[in-house]
Amino acid sequence: MDIGELIRELRTAQGWSQGRLANEINAVHGTTLTREYIARWERGTVRPRTFYLAALSRVLDVPLAVLEDPMMRRTFLTDMAGTAIAPVVASDLLARGFAARLAGGPTEEAWEERLAAYGTDYMSLGAADIQRRVAGDLVVVQQQLDTPRLWSAAARLMTLYAKTFPGSDGSAAVRWYRMAATAADQSADQATRVWVRGRAAIALGYEGASLGVADVLAHQALALSDRPSLGRLNALYGLAHAAALRGDRATALALDAEGRRTFDAVGSEEQTSDYAVPWWRLNVFRSLLLARLGEERAATDAQDQALAALPAQLPRFATHLELHRGLMLVRAGDRAGGIAHATAAMDALPPERHSLTLRMLVNEIKA
Repeated sequence: MDIGELIRELRTAQGWSQGRLANEINAVHGTTLTREYIARWERGTVRPRTFYLAALSRVLDVPLAVLEDPMMRRTFLTDMAGTAIAPVVASDLLARGFAARLAGGPTEEAWEERLAAYGTDYMSLGAADIQRRVAGDLVVVQQQLDTPRLWSAAARLMTLYAKTFPGSDGSAAVRWYRMAATAADQSADQATRVWVRGRAAIALGYEGASLGVADVLAHQALALSDRPSLGRLNALYGLAHAAALRGDRATALALDAEGRRTFDAVGSEEQTSDYAVPWWRLNVFRSLLLARLGEERAATDAQDQALAALPAQLPRFATHLELHRGLMLVRAGDRAGGIAHATAAMDALPPERHSLTLRMLVNEIKA
């Protein structure tokens, strides 16, 4: 079965027009699809790329594997007749969970390997491409929570899953971050407890979202241990961004100084994992922080340091840095120039590499 036919059937089952489907994808993924592009998919003149298949999977609530496989597409349409889409997806996830329980599921070592792979994938593919994969693994791992180490793996998976929702949602991301913190406590592993809270704090602080929650989780991380760690480093910069957004310049700069000292003790050698904070990523944190504070010279230096060490396979982060430059222009009084710079940076990045966080930064610049 042709993918265009399935898209048309799924769209019709939702009661959506082609324009409505385009709007749903744009709202969730920050893209700029038009009704005409949806029509080209459905006519078969253009085939959706991997990014858009993942986007369709999410907004239409259908397994990604169905969109990718012609035989599964035909079977799915047959099964869907007279049936809501969501129960089919739920059935698939439930089957995976119980099958894992009955078979014993992946080993602790296999979960660690899978987490490492997710850390790398997230940096290059973004949230939309892996959200459903992580959801499926969460269904499996929740059937295996028999040891502290598996609770640790589940907590880190939940943190990653939370990052696939925009922090400004105010409910989905925050709910998952809080559950991840509780799961980390079940592991009784101090490093996991600190890291989960710190990673949540920097994600929310960087996005400028749910700052009260970012504060709470960051302070919890810092209270759990005063030893230098990547979790503590993330927590410090989560607090710093929250302070900057509130206009507390002195606190933000003091936290930046402490963060740099912490990085000197624990900075990562790994360059391309979401679980790592290498030199270039520290400077991405600092670039936005200093731009928010109006520290133009220091922000420019952080941007240059980040670009000099940024791996070539991570162009999305180069776009982050260009958006920071746009924010600096706005803060300096050139609103039109800053917005134009940010818009040009987003246009230069392929749409499938856009992220919710980038979209939120553009909105911050415009505001």
